[in-house]
Amino acid sequence: MTTAPGENVSPGGGAILRRRDRRRWPLLLFFLLPALLLYSIFIVYPLVSALQYSFFTWTGTRQDGFAGLSNFHDLISKYPLSEQVWRALAHNTFFFIGTMVIQTTAGLLFAVLLHRSRRGKRFLQTAYILPHLVSPIVAGYLWSMMLNPQFGAVNAALRGIGLGSLAQPWRGDPHLALPVAIVVNAWQWVGFPMLLFAAALAGIPEEYHEAARVDGASAWQSFRRVTFPLLTPVLGIVTVLTFIGNFNILDLIYALQGSKGNPTYSTDVLGLLFYRTAFENPDANAIGQSSALAVCMFVLIFGVSIAATRFFRRMEARLK
Repeated sequence: MTTAPGENVSPGGGAILRRRDRRRWPLLLFFLLPALLLYSIFIVYPLVSALQYSFFTWTGTRQDGFAGLSNFHDLISKYPLSEQVWRALAHNTFFFIGTMVIQTTAGLLFAVLLHRSRRGKRFLQTAYILPHLVSPIVAGYLWSMMLNPQFGAVNAALRGIGLGSLAQPWRGDPHLALPVAIVVNAWQWVGFPMLLFAAALAGIPEEYHEAARVDGASAWQSFRRVTFPLLTPVLGIVTVLTFIGNFNILDLIYALQGSKGNPTYSTDVLGLLFYRTAFENPDANAIGQSSALAVCMFVLIFGVSIAATRFFRRMEARLK
C-alpha cells in the first residue's frame, strides 16, 4: 500500500502499514542473520580480541597481568620495534602514493580510451581486469620468477631486444625493490579504477561536452573542466579503497620479498612487521606487542579513511 505525496492516510490504513512492517522484520532478520554472524565472527571478534590482548602482557600464549599502554609504548621505544615501525610506515606511505599515481592515472587513461572506442572494447576491459582476479600471492610468486636475474622473463626480454645493459637484479637491489613492488601492485589492480571510471564516464550526459565544444573548448579543456570534476566521487572511492588496501598489504610483498621485506628491510611494511612480531618474534610478549601494532594500524587506517571520505564529500558538494 503506497500513498502519493500529500495524501492523507486514515488511522486504519496506518495501522495496517505498521502491522505489515512488524511482520516483515522477522523475514529481514532471517536473511540478514547469516551475514551478521559471519561478520561478527571474522571481523568484530578479532578486532575486539586484538584490543583486549594489547592491554596485557603475555608469556608465549599464556596471558599474564594487565599491562596498560606498555605494549603501545614498546612500539616507539623498544629497539628494534621503535626503528622498524617508522620505517614500515614510511614504506607503506610511499607504496600507497606510488600505487595511487600509477594505478589511477593508467586506469583513467584506459577508461577514457575505451569509452571512445567501439572495437575490441569488451575484450580489452576483460584483459585489464583479469589480473585483479588473481590472488596477490599467486601474482607475487609469478612476478618473482619473471624478475629473477638469471632466468627471469623480464631480463631475458631486455637482452633479446638488445637492451641487456638495462637488466637488473630487480628484487635484490634495495633501491629498486620497493618501486618494483609498487609497479606489480599497480599492474594487478589497475582494472579496478578503470571499471569505476568507465561507469562514471558512461553516466556523464553528452550535452555537457557539446556545450563545452560550442563554447570553443578544446578536447583537453573539456576533459579538465567538465569531465574530470564530475569524476570526483569515483576518485574519492578509488583513493580511500586504495589507501585501505595498501596499508593492509601483506601477501604480495611476502610473495615477492619474503617476511623480512628483503633486501635489508627495504620493502618492509606494517603488515609484514605485524606478521614477524606475532610469529617470528623471540620476545615472549609477542602477542601483546603484535596486538598493539594491529590496533594502531586499525586506528590509522580507520581515521584517515574517515577524514578522506569527508574531504571528498565536501569536494563533491561544491560541484552541485
